[in-house]
Amino acid sequence: MQSEESVNVLGETLETCGNDPVTGFYRDGCCNTGPDDFGAHTVCAVVTDEFLAFSKARGNDLSTPRPEFGFPGLRAGDSWCLCAARWQEAFDAGCAPRVRLRATHRAALEHCALDSLKVHGTDLS
Repeated sequence: MQSEESVNVLGETLETCGNDPVTGFYRDGCCNTGPDDFGAHTVCAVVTDEFLAFSKARGNDLSTPRPEFGFPGLRAGDSWCLCAARWQEAFDAGCAPRVRLRATHRAALEHCALDSLKVHGTDLS
């Protein structure tokens, strides 16, 4: 059960990240988190082929369908709640995907700098 307040990195109400496929640690379409989310799946990213290859090389294959878990596999352009530490790792390696800030949970700031997320933000005017 989630316990963290649903607030984004901008201090606003957390928006939905994605429902096709349904994302989030709680599979509620949002990057909500709580004490049982050890991976801190809090960054709403718009994945790219480059990031998917990076993640696979690090041992987390997000592109291969896993029907036994109801997971269709991600394709470039899909929105997905990533582990904040993995996003930061990709940022440090120069291949971080774009970020939907309004759908990124404020708990991501425990692993990622807001300025780094903003550089990759897709939804700032």
